[in-house]
Amino acid sequence: MYQPNAKILEKYADVLVNYALSSGKGVKQGEVVQCMVPDVAKPMLEPLQKAILKSGAHPIMRMLPTGLDKPFYEFANEEQLTFFPKKYLKARVDLIDHSIRILAEHDLHELKDTNPKKIVKAAESRKKVREWRNNKEYAGDFTWTIAIFGTEAMAKESGLTLKDYWKEIIKACFLDFNDPIGKWKNINKEQERVRKQLNSLQIDRLHVKGKKINLWIKLGKQRKWNGGSGRNIPSFEIFVSPDWRGTNGYIEFNQPLYRYGNLIEGVKLRFEKGIVVEAKAVRGEKLLKTIIKRPNADKIGEFSLTDSQATRITKFMANTLYDENVGGKYGNTHIALGMSYKDTYDGDPRKLNKSDWKSLGFNDSGEHCDIVSTQDRIVTAYIKDGSKKVIYRQGKFVI
Repeated sequence: MYQPNAKILEKYADVLVNYALSSGKGVKQGEVVQCMVPDVAKPMLEPLQKAILKSGAHPIMRMLPTGLDKPFYEFANEEQLTFFPKKYLKARVDLIDHSIRILAEHDLHELKDTNPKKIVKAAESRKKVREWRNNKEYAGDFTWTIAIFGTEAMAKESGLTLKDYWKEIIKACFLDFNDPIGKWKNINKEQERVRKQLNSLQIDRLHVKGKKINLWIKLGKQRKWNGGSGRNIPSFEIFVSPDWRGTNGYIEFNQPLYRYGNLIEGVKLRFEKGIVVEAKAVRGEKLLKTIIKRPNADKIGEFSLTDSQATRITKFMANTLYDENVGGKYGNTHIALGMSYKDTYDGDPRKLNKSDWKSLGFNDSGEHCDIVSTQDRIVTAYIKDGSKKVIYRQGKFVI
C-alpha cells in the first residue's frame, strides 16, 4: 500500500503546527496542542508529535478508532444517542490552546443504511461543544486546523489510485516545494489583498448568475469577508456569512458531497425570503431533507468563492475540505446551510448577545453543510451607494 515518505509527512506536520495554527504564526512554547488522528492515519502521529515538541509546546495525542459509528447508531437508545458529558468536554475545551484534526476514512459508506434522524439527533446534542470552541476562538485564545490523510477508501471513491490521491494532497498543500510554509504565506498575502478590496466596496447585496444559478444574497450590516489564516489546510476560499433573510432565488450544485457517511448528489435549492422552500437531490434526497429539518438548517450560513488561480486542486477528492476548494476553469462557489461564522462580523463578537446576532441576521444552527458548484457564473456586487461592480467572472476575482 502506498504511503508518502517520511520527508513529506514531516513537511505536512510542519505546515500544520508552524503555519496553520495561530493564524499563520504557528504555536508558541508552553501551549497545549490537541491532535485528533484516526487509526487509519497513524503514520501522521509521530511527525505531528515531533513538530509540536520541537516548537516547545505540549502535545495531547488522541488516536481515534474507526469502524465504531455504525454499531453505535445501531445499538444506542435515545438516552445514549443524546448523552452529553458536559464536565469532561468543557474541561477539554478549556485545556487546549490549539487543535489539529486529521480527516481519514476507512469506509465512506459506513453509515449508508443508518437512519439519518439518529445521526442528526446525536449531532444536535453536541452543538454546545462547537459554541464553547467558537467563543474561545473569538476571544483570541484558541485556533484550529483540519487536514486530510489519504486512504485507499478515499482514493477509490475519487476514482484515483492511492498514489495519485496523495499527489493531489502534496500538490494542494505545496509539499512538493522546499519551503511550503513560504508558499502558504504568499497565498495568504493574496487572500488578504482580495479581502481588503471586497471589504472596501461596502457591498449591500450580491447577484450570482449562471446557467443553473440565479441567486441574490444580502450581506447585511457589519459584515467582513474572511478566508485563509490556516483554518483548513488547504484553504483558498474567500467567504462571508450573510444576512440569511436576504437570500432569494435558486442554485443547482454539480459537485457531490459526503455528509454523515452518505453520498448526496445533484442538489437543487430554492430560497424565498431566506428560507429553503424547495430542496431536491438526484441521490441522497432523504438525508438532505433531514439535514434541512435541523433547527435553522434551512437558512444560509456562508457564501464562498474560490479563485481558480489560487488553488492547485483540480480533481474530485470525495472530501468537503478539498472539494470546497477545487479549482478548474471556473473555480467554485459554495454555500453552507446552517451555522454562520461569527468571525465575519466586523467588530468584536464577544460584545454581542444572542439577540444582537439575531437582529443582524447571523444564523445559529448546529448544522454547517457545505455544497459546491464549479459551474461558470458572474458575481455582481450591488454597492450601498447605488452603483454595481462585477467582482468575479470566469472563475477569477476581478478586483
